[in-house]
Amino acid sequence: MSTQRGRERLELLQGTLDLLILRTLIFGPEHGQGIARVIQQTSDKELLVEHGALYPALQRLEERGWISAKWGISTNNRKARFYSLTSAGRKQLVKETSKWNRLTAAIERILASEEA
Repeated sequence: MSTQRGRERLELLQGTLDLLILRTLIFGPEHGQGIARVIQQTSDKELLVEHGALYPALQRLEERGWISAKWGISTNNRKARFYSLTSAGRKQLVKETSKWNRLTAAIERILASEEA
């Protein structure tokens, strides 16, 4: 993932893309390009998901049983795989969101510390 605005590239911690994909799919099935577009738009164009990162992540999530995929036709009339969140994926999303919130709270405490 990278930024598009010419500012410093935003590097994501390992596993962050998985969390973003799971969160995106909570709204319903989507194809790969659609997932990337939602992440980019929702992040106010701060995050650009590159194909080289997106498709291996989708494959990994499918292998773990957190998402499922089936073939369909996209809005531009092309054959595409549409990904859906599974019940195991919903449970994982709750776990990953909780871990993310704990991590960001801990980092915030460190950054706000007067000793730092």
